[in-house]
Amino acid sequence: MFPMLTLLSMFYYICLRRRSRSGTRSEALGSRRAVELGQRSALPVTVEVEQYGKEVLDFSSHYGSENSMSYTMWNLAGVPNVYPSSGDFTQTAVFRTYGSWWEQCISSATPFRRTPPNFHSLDYLELAFEEPVYPTAVEVLETYHPGAIVKILACSLNPFSQNPPADVRWEVLWAGKPNKSLTPQARQFSPSIRQISFASNLLRLEVNSTLLDYYTELDAVILRGVRERPILALYKIPVIDINDLSDSEEEISDAGGLCCRSGGENRHNMGNGYFDRLPYELIQLIVSHLPVPDLCRLAQSCKLFHKHCCDPLQYIQLSLQPYWARLTDASLSHLQSRCTLLQRLNMSWTGNRGAVTAAGFCSFMKACGLSLVCLELSCCHFLTEACLEVIAQTCQCLQELNLASCDRLQPQAFNLIAKLPNLRRLVLYRTKVEQSAILSILTFCPELRHLNLGSCVMIEDYDVVASMLSARCHSLRSLDLWRCRNLSERGLAELVSGCRLLEELDLGWCSTLQSSSGCFQHLARSLPRLRKLFLTANRTVCDSDLEELAANCSALEHLDILGTRMVSPVSLRKLLQCCPQLKLLDVSFCSQIDSRFIQELSGLFTNVSIKKSFTQ
Repeated sequence: MFPMLTLLSMFYYICLRRRSRSGTRSEALGSRRAVELGQRSALPVTVEVEQYGKEVLDFSSHYGSENSMSYTMWNLAGVPNVYPSSGDFTQTAVFRTYGSWWEQCISSATPFRRTPPNFHSLDYLELAFEEPVYPTAVEVLETYHPGAIVKILACSLNPFSQNPPADVRWEVLWAGKPNKSLTPQARQFSPSIRQISFASNLLRLEVNSTLLDYYTELDAVILRGVRERPILALYKIPVIDINDLSDSEEEISDAGGLCCRSGGENRHNMGNGYFDRLPYELIQLIVSHLPVPDLCRLAQSCKLFHKHCCDPLQYIQLSLQPYWARLTDASLSHLQSRCTLLQRLNMSWTGNRGAVTAAGFCSFMKACGLSLVCLELSCCHFLTEACLEVIAQTCQCLQELNLASCDRLQPQAFNLIAKLPNLRRLVLYRTKVEQSAILSILTFCPELRHLNLGSCVMIEDYDVVASMLSARCHSLRSLDLWRCRNLSERGLAELVSGCRLLEELDLGWCSTLQSSSGCFQHLARSLPRLRKLFLTANRTVCDSDLEELAANCSALEHLDILGTRMVSPVSLRKLLQCCPQLKLLDVSFCSQIDSRFIQELSGLFTNVSIKKSFTQ
């Protein structure tokens, strides 16, 4: 109890020191009263501007194809296509996943420790508007399974301006927790937003769909605002930034005095109060529960905590994704001396629009990448070929690499991944990787367990890739070929014959596969360990395919056969009876399966979540 009280008192002391630099507590309270009064007063008389999104600039994932508009994020630009109608419409923006199903898969990454409890975001999109305004309202038109939005941010950068500001700032307009609406019906989501000190025409929506029963669909975003600056806060309590990682020796010595007030009988100790009685390992354990910014703050309090908070053992795992809006080259430079034992690093979403440079990243990797086994870099648009070369040269122990949605990385850069022979998990979703690069990777990385090539549109012949997987990657456990363009029955047959340990296989929207060839039946007979199979939008899946799955794949947990016209209620019932582990079954737009039959099956197989989307 006493050590924890002392720790809390240390934080209180830090806060007082920081606050005293900018103003007294009474000034702060007085200013807050002024803010409240100001917020109650009327805004300057001006015309409120209403505008729809002009252009989608960036996003982390989408359900649709890179070569069409159906279910893509680009549908979010412009006026509504669907609202106020509800249901599953191709003209909306849809993210790649929903629910907790994907987190349960063996292909999912191990969560990082020290993720702040208020960081809920799993996907994002950035939407530009025509005119910068001071936002007064943001309205999101959600047309199916609303409730995924957890954060709305505004940026100081005008993406259409030729003169970008030196300092790009993001401010949170609204934040909340994941939730789901009581019904999947359309709604207009318009949370109360806070005022910001700059005009903006760039918004970012962050979402978390884990609580939703099906894919959330967004139709349009409305930004309301005024051209003139409204009354804003006159005083802002300073926030200790992630970049503020070091203090002078004088400050650390002064702060150390807080712990020095022990009784006379304890004067022989080092002056740190009850913490001198605790083993080093126990203090390390206490400190290990702090998020990274709190670690940095605590390091400034006294020499004892500075020692513990800068110990490289505290930085074996490091997730910087929650701090994407604040992370810069300076942040990496400050962290560099602490991360010499770094094994798992998550920099997803960070560094965009010049916040982190390729040079800053390379410098950090050269100093801290020797022991890395896991590197998450999804949506990191600062990455260059030089960055991947440094990773290949420095991180020879690397087993997991995620480059999802790094769609600005040039094709030749992916050849360097072949220099990482210990790779077990590789995610290249929505990248420009070419066939020659992926064949080289498969040749020199035979230990791959998990491979994601979803929406990789520059691979010319997936049959050749499947043949190489069959020949080289016998330990493969999961393979994502979502929306691959040209996998044939021959390629699939080679794949399942050589990769018999496969437990997850995503063939969603692979329209070139035809059930009449017997390819799906051969798949079921060849992969007895199969736990997840997505045959989404393959119109030819039939009763014979489900009967083979029922007979050979009793461990099946997730099955998606959305859109088939050939599956009958009889074969579906048989599948449910023979696959007791089944948790997710999507039969949306299966013309022979009606809603009444779904209700009957849901009553009989209560452990299975059976999906049947609708369109009004």
